[in-house]
Amino acid sequence: MSRSVLYIVNPIAGKKGRKQRILSQLKASGADIVYTEYAGHATELARSSVADVVVAVGGDGTLNEVARGLVGTEKILGLMPCGSGDGLARHLGIRGSFRHMSDVIGQGRIQTLDYARINGRPFFSVSGVGLDAIVSERFAKAGKRGLWTYVEQAVKTWSGFVPEKYTITIDGRTLEREAVLITVANSNQWGNGAKITPLARTDDGLLDITIISMFRTIDIPVLALRLMTGSIHKSRFAECLQGKEISITRSGDGPAHCDGDYLECGNVLNISICPEKLQTLVP
Repeated sequence: MSRSVLYIVNPIAGKKGRKQRILSQLKASGADIVYTEYAGHATELARSSVADVVVAVGGDGTLNEVARGLVGTEKILGLMPCGSGDGLARHLGIRGSFRHMSDVIGQGRIQTLDYARINGRPFFSVSGVGLDAIVSERFAKAGKRGLWTYVEQAVKTWSGFVPEKYTITIDGRTLEREAVLITVANSNQWGNGAKITPLARTDDGLLDITIISMFRTIDIPVLALRLMTGSIHKSRFAECLQGKEISITRSGDGPAHCDGDYLECGNVLNISICPEKLQTLVP
């Protein structure tokens, strides 16, 4: 039985060239397309849609909004990634092309994914605090997107960076750590293939936690190689754990990140898993 499909497009998100090619192909195919008009609109459109499959066309932020409207329903999430990182799509083996997504819609299987919450806010891929959260904030305010903008902001943030002390509670077990960053993830990467939680699965009912301790600038190339080869868990600077209920306490308020977006949070972050709540089309 064929499925009805709605494509939700964020007109200001994603890489313009790739997104325009995808949109041209979608329009030529006669696809049912709607455009978001404001923050949160994708969630409303997804929730009210009568389509069997709702496809997020954009980056990780667009995915987050669309998925929030589908959790706990019979509707199925489709991904057509064209953002800066596309972490969840890469984890699931989904490429940002019209032909590939059409094949997934026609021949793919339905996988039920977990999702998580950080201080009540749903996320589907990664969240965290520390260096990468600061970079995410600066990236969002930089006025331009793309991998090189992110790298530029990371270099600026690293200069003079001082690690913070955290109290981390994982399923009742408490740890004290001084860390460069702490990532809590449902999928295996930040995006662009950088696997910060390489052992993570999206359907195991667990969140993966990677704590990175302070390192020297000279160590960055090796750490970057480990990220891109999925071996960061073997680094002496990384501590990798799993849990269902995570609490992170720091000295004061500050940025966190959640599916590619930064958010301002207090000194306590409560993160929990919500097992098997999102039906998703995968290859």
